[in-house]
Amino acid sequence: MIDAAALLPELVTVSKRAGEVILAIYRTDFDVEQKADYSPVTQADIDAEAVILEALRRLTPDVPIVAEEEVSAGRIPDVGDIFWLVDPLDGTREFLNRNGEFTVNIALIRDRRPVLGVVHAPDSGVTYTGCQTSGATRQNGDGPVEPIHVRMPPAEGLTIVASRRHGSGSEIEHFLEGRRVAERVTCGSSLKFCVVASGEADIYPRFGPTMEWDTAAGHAVLAAAGGRLTNIDGTDFLYRKPDFRNPNFIAWGGMRPS
Repeated sequence: MIDAAALLPELVTVSKRAGEVILAIYRTDFDVEQKADYSPVTQADIDAEAVILEALRRLTPDVPIVAEEEVSAGRIPDVGDIFWLVDPLDGTREFLNRNGEFTVNIALIRDRRPVLGVVHAPDSGVTYTGCQTSGATRQNGDGPVEPIHVRMPPAEGLTIVASRRHGSGSEIEHFLEGRRVAERVTCGSSLKFCVVASGEADIYPRFGPTMEWDTAAGHAVLAAAGGRLTNIDGTDFLYRKPDFRNPNFIAWGGMRPS
């Protein structure tokens, strides 16, 4: 049995190392290519994934790894009850726009649920972790590691966090009907999960396409902080789906799904 908590320090180190690789390219006039699905990819995606894959194969040689660029290249392993999900550069469009809101995502899935996850934001240096057995944390650079928790919604109303590109539309407005909303904020990548996990927002509704490697690490942080991720109908959000494609979902902070 893999001890997820014991892997966490090495996972943080690996995510930061991948972040350094990303920043080295971020500070240059890098080239951008298109994948078969017309999504953008840069050398930062490829090099960061190589760093992560090498480390995970050394740490857990028998655990399959589902990684975004590997899948794009057609290298998709058979997965069972336990496997890794990796997005080496979540928020490639944020990377291209140079707004800093991109992350390194690494998560361990067991029995279709994330039990361990790291979200590292290279530009700001902030690292979030979530472990099923030890809780959720945030660290700013080399500063102290602080526990984080979701909050109960304040009396003045909910803070909604949404994607920069999927943050409006009739589906979200329908979902928010009847709810007191005090503020709406937007940000990129899996940082949206972390904003809810750290008690800075209450709900992250997502009506738009995502893949499992986009959500798993942020989901792990959210769950360890006391939150929950559900499908639109309120059922549990599970992994190892066909083609690793996600349905629409809601990330909840301290309030119960409704």
